[in-house]
Amino acid sequence: MAQSPSEKDCRSRLPSDYCPRVAVKLHRCSTTWRFGPCWRVQKALENRGIEFCVVKGPARPAKRADLQRLSGQRLYPVIEFENGSTYREESKDMAATIRAGNLDEKRGTTPT
Repeated sequence: MAQSPSEKDCRSRLPSDYCPRVAVKLHRCSTTWRFGPCWRVQKALENRGIEFCVVKGPARPAKRADLQRLSGQRLYPVIEFENGSTYREESKDMAATIRAGNLDEKRGTTPT
């Protein structure tokens, strides 16, 4: 599967927490299916032309300790902003927010 021009895949031989300097990181499941909540949010980012980095994580919620530390919960997808704040809602709501051009409104303050 070819990457879209707006997507940077963070899976590589680099450390798992490495991601090129972009404003948005999409933390998602590692499946490549073209349906489901993670794909729905990724597709919305692509359609809006938002540059983002994909951070693929474990499929099993019990293995998502890093996601829990980042966002306070273990569900995908999660958007992480460059200031360290995160955004998580049901994927349909996240996709609607992105499609409406309102993603920046979800950018929180830097976590303390």
